[in-house]
Amino acid sequence: MPAAPGPLAFADDVPRRLYADSGVPDRVFRAVARGGGGFVLAVMLLVGGFLLLRAWQALDRAGWSFLTTAAWQPDTGNFGIAAILVGTVLIALVAITVAVPLALGAALYISEYAPPRLRRTLISVVDLMAAVPSVVYGLWGVFFLEGKVLPTARWIATYFGWIPVFEVDGADPRDPLAPETVYTSSTFIAGLVVGMMVAPIICSIMREVFSQAPAGEREGAYALGATRWGMIRSVVLPFGKGGMIGGTMLGLGRALGETIAVFMLISPVFTVQWHVLQSGTSSVSSLIALRYGEASEFSLSALMAAGFALFVMTLIVNFAASSIVARSRSGAASDA
Repeated sequence: MPAAPGPLAFADDVPRRLYADSGVPDRVFRAVARGGGGFVLAVMLLVGGFLLLRAWQALDRAGWSFLTTAAWQPDTGNFGIAAILVGTVLIALVAITVAVPLALGAALYISEYAPPRLRRTLISVVDLMAAVPSVVYGLWGVFFLEGKVLPTARWIATYFGWIPVFEVDGADPRDPLAPETVYTSSTFIAGLVVGMMVAPIICSIMREVFSQAPAGEREGAYALGATRWGMIRSVVLPFGKGGMIGGTMLGLGRALGETIAVFMLISPVFTVQWHVLQSGTSSVSSLIALRYGEASEFSLSALMAAGFALFVMTLIVNFAASSIVARSRSGAASDA
């Protein structure tokens, strides 16, 4: 009696070349993916190389003083980004300070508390907020937020003015007759507007990570008698820690490069100014937008140097954020 055919006996009826070609789609997909990734890196390197090439004339003349000089007079040889770099960082820090608690609360409510129908609506609203043009936020900040937030700025200066960053030069916040114009066009107001812009981005990342928390650990926490907040504190937040940090850093990278909203709210002041409640120093990107049209050849090279510095700083922040988000996602997949 002939032996029963093995599990692969049907292979005798199929040409071997089909097995040899079965990996072709995988190899094509792998090649396309590698090509796409290589193309993105090539574009990024070309952008950085272009900025460095156009900025070399200014960087060669200024040297390291480009990072320590506050004045901006390229045609006289006295120029640097110290002042606007401080303004960029302060605006971004104010924005992150405002956006992270708001985004965290919204993400927890959407993923853990909202009913399913309301959850879908809120997800769509948050995603749409992230797509609103920055000029709309800038108009909202100029015509609505600035006038409404001046009493809050005065209150902060009154009770927390002993902290150097909240001090206001040339004004007594306790004097009811003191003008509020000293608080306009401030780093604080610009940071609030930018914070509203980056909050939806941070919220989307946090919500995605929170929703991937293992169901078994959630149910185990409830089985041990935990309340919903206890489950969130012991399961969801530790699981989403990497995503929270990564989302915050991605929002920080977005805040560092914001142009139009800051341009509409603050005029460049080329002095190093650490006080966030009074008229502040503009950002690097808004300086480029303001001075680009009237720049001479050498001034344009100086603006390119400022853009290159912002490019490098944003690139470092985004790479760090991408690395953290990737690790948090791989950890979520392995735990699941």
